[in-house]
Amino acid sequence: MSSLMKAFVMQGIDRVEFADKPIPTPGPNDAIVKTTRALVCTSDVHTVKGAIGDRSGLTLGHEAVGIVAKLGSEVRGFREGDRVAVNAITPCFQCENCQRGYPSQCGEMLGGWKYANIKDGSFAEYFHVNDAKANLTPIPDSISDDTAVYACDMMSTGFMGAEHANIPLGGTVAIFAQGPVGLMATVGARLLGAGLVIGIDGMENRLELSRHFGADVALNFNEVDPVEEIRQLTGGVGVDSAIECLGAQPTFEACIKATRPGATISVAGYFGHGDSVNIPRLEWGVGMSDKVIRTGLCPGGNVRMSRLLRLLETGRVDPSPLTTHSFDFDDVGKALHMMETKEDGMLKPLIRF
Repeated sequence: MSSLMKAFVMQGIDRVEFADKPIPTPGPNDAIVKTTRALVCTSDVHTVKGAIGDRSGLTLGHEAVGIVAKLGSEVRGFREGDRVAVNAITPCFQCENCQRGYPSQCGEMLGGWKYANIKDGSFAEYFHVNDAKANLTPIPDSISDDTAVYACDMMSTGFMGAEHANIPLGGTVAIFAQGPVGLMATVGARLLGAGLVIGIDGMENRLELSRHFGADVALNFNEVDPVEEIRQLTGGVGVDSAIECLGAQPTFEACIKATRPGATISVAGYFGHGDSVNIPRLEWGVGMSDKVIRTGLCPGGNVRMSRLLRLLETGRVDPSPLTTHSFDFDDVGKALHMMETKEDGMLKPLIRF
């Protein structure tokens, strides 16, 4: 077997290319996975545009499944050849932040986000998994790689948005932006027992999927004022919970404005631009409205992943309608470009290796 593999690499802001890299080797607690499927994320677009600073020689990608190619000497419970899913966030589960209950902030703020941030990602024929016992998850035989890969980020992040929203059983929730994360937040809100789910977006194909995934009402912000519509739908009081799934000032403001006193605003979006985020003062109750703003980063680890895969296995959710396009690995650059432009109704591109 060759010692080199093909990888899709960021060589600076707005510069990407394929490169040959050595196949990684595992440390005693790590694993190497041969990639079979991956997804391109809007976060990859943000990274290439410089949202987390310049990167040179860094392999992109953080949503992938595959086959265990090699295990470190101390890894137990897995075998080479196992089909596995790996979350986008791979904490150590040993540091202070992990033990405090914030593993996504492993070591430091956002420190659980290692792939395509501080280490090579998964847009490669093989990728490295740190702390493999905690971060590898077996894929049940009944779940295809095409479906399982959605547990790695989109399901975990979207469901986190709903979990953090503190939705009362039978309560009301508005989900701003119906991209892949927002659509999974819509599913999550329904699963958690929301009585009224409102999806907001500006693209009709996404609003149609919003209804498919459980929204009772889908609002096009190009046609109506969503905050005003939400107030009318809730008898003038606003929703119990709002979930921000875009990472933009207008949607964040709308979440504050659309919620009632004591509500929770759950932020699942990636704010990739600007130096600050402003809170509308009056709708925030000049700081005294009892509204809670909760943020989070895609929960990882095999306990989380096993639960998500169980939802797939039992048919509670089928994320496959999110896959609007498929590409061979050779065309991942085209997929990344289309993810940026959203042309041809792009929602989520699946990469086959």
